[in-house]
Amino acid sequence: MKHILLLAFVTCFYWANAQDKPNILWVTIEDTSPQFIGAYGNENASTPVIDKLAEEGVRFTNAFSTGTVCSPSRSTIITGVRTYEMGTGHHRSSFPIPDNIRGFPYYLKEHGYYVANNSKTDYNVANVQEFTKNTWHESSTTAGWWNKKDGQPFFSVFNFPESHQSRTMSMPYEWYLKNVLDHLPEEERIGENAFEMPPFYRDSPQMRKQFARVYNSIKLTDVRIGNLLEKLEKDNLRDDTIIIFYADHGEGIPRGKTNGINLGYRVPFIIWFPDKFKHLSPWGAGGVVSDELITFEDLAPTMISIAGGKLPDYLNGRILMGNDRDDPEDYVMLSSDRADNGPDLVRSVTDGTYIYSRNFMSFMPEIRYLNYVEIAEITQQMRGDLKKGLLNPMQEKLFAPRPAEFLFNIEKDIWETNNLVLSEDHQLILQKLRNKLEDKLLQARDIHFLPEYELEILSRVGTPYDYRLDSVNYPFREIYEAAALSGRKGESILANQLLLLKSENKFVRYWASTGLLVQEKNSLKKYTAQLHGFLEDDYDPVVINIATILYQNYNSKTAKDKLITYCNRANSHLALMTINNLLYVDDKEPFIDAVQKVAELSHHTQFVKDACKDFLHVTGILDYQK
Repeated sequence: MKHILLLAFVTCFYWANAQDKPNILWVTIEDTSPQFIGAYGNENASTPVIDKLAEEGVRFTNAFSTGTVCSPSRSTIITGVRTYEMGTGHHRSSFPIPDNIRGFPYYLKEHGYYVANNSKTDYNVANVQEFTKNTWHESSTTAGWWNKKDGQPFFSVFNFPESHQSRTMSMPYEWYLKNVLDHLPEEERIGENAFEMPPFYRDSPQMRKQFARVYNSIKLTDVRIGNLLEKLEKDNLRDDTIIIFYADHGEGIPRGKTNGINLGYRVPFIIWFPDKFKHLSPWGAGGVVSDELITFEDLAPTMISIAGGKLPDYLNGRILMGNDRDDPEDYVMLSSDRADNGPDLVRSVTDGTYIYSRNFMSFMPEIRYLNYVEIAEITQQMRGDLKKGLLNPMQEKLFAPRPAEFLFNIEKDIWETNNLVLSEDHQLILQKLRNKLEDKLLQARDIHFLPEYELEILSRVGTPYDYRLDSVNYPFREIYEAAALSGRKGESILANQLLLLKSENKFVRYWASTGLLVQEKNSLKKYTAQLHGFLEDDYDPVVINIATILYQNYNSKTAKDKLITYCNRANSHLALMTINNLLYVDDKEPFIDAVQKVAELSHHTQFVKDACKDFLHVTGILDYQK
């Protein structure tokens, strides 16, 4: 009897204290930039529910995703660990992570919270089913706070897909009508002439027809959020619940999502505090606007801290609110890697006024070949307008190779149309942000400076997270110094890259070959014999790059044969790298048969198949309009 009474006392004491903890409701939407939300100044948008949260809560103007496509972004959200440290930056790559890195709701469970996810995961880690099971009490389409015990605090996530890229551009227009527009009363729909077009798009009736999808998809999202908040109110839980609203990354339109600029990174982010828990807000509450820098790596430590937990050692993000709040940062680093079938590596740093992006694979344009973008009617319209000469120079530039660096004033130039890298008035801020980015890269020992092909190999025996800490096998500074030349042109750079092609380190040679992809044909001409020698390199990614250079510039038959051989390699990473390179050569004709054969192979990843589709579409074999 004494033991029973003691247990009852402890239980009552526990729940009494638990009820003093706030409920936390996360409202997560897809693929949305703040430029398209009313509370952020867009008078053409119709987002009254979101706007009211901002009016009564705290609206953040400098909140950033740590990736520009969903699965990398969500890997940081759920673990609190940066993608470029954990190896989760490549879209749906599913490499292993250390056993001690958990989904942060696991720690909330330890402190009495009922944790539920409704219902998207997309966490981009190996063994995702086990990872998800350990993270949540429930993760399903029926999960919610309603399954908690009486008096138990909850952490509940709802993911709304209505603003996803599928709705705003990728699925056929008829599908959009059925799944978005038909769900809105006619008087609530945003018309095709009821908004301003971003200046990097041609303002035409055809483009407006497609772009109206963005506004209507976000409008439907706002309606869905309103329905959820009504249920919270009916369950008499609003007064005990902190509401956090945000998007998983930037807008799902050509040049936004998947692209390492502000339009890909910056997200709407609002926190609403009930009166009972306003003391947790360091910003005040009720119509407050904060320019504090926030990234997704801050979410996990903040939630664990609010729940009363101790942060695990692997978390480097800030605690944003409560008694243990950390000081704000002056700069944050952001990253963008492979999205779908389009490899990339962009690293960015921002102070909230300027964003500096370093394009380490600048041979590809801002609108690079990504199947999920290419199948969209808006992209086909843009490429058609390009061929007809209807685009202005700024719009044409989206289809040209990128410069090595971008510097944008994101307060004055919200559409990022004026690259300030060559501006004499901005050299000090340019150098400052360059230095900040380099410092952060060297500190993090960014694992994505390895080819994805290599990440697959090392993941068979360990984790990318641990491998990056091995200074013998991964001499990061040496590799980074080779990568830092990539995208830059000139005789001295070229000479250095050719020298680095003789390095004993295969990753250094890889970056030297990647950098040579943008060197001028005339500059390379006197080195053609030397380059042919590098076709015998024992590291496949080096050979693929060198063969691309020799074929593109000099129509080398030996290089062409090498590329055809690599198209047919069984390894999906090597096949994808080869076909992606071929998407950017001028004469694609000799490779059509090889790519058609690859497209028919069942063992390759979907990304290889998508790259094949893009190649066959570009060469006229496959018509996306049909």
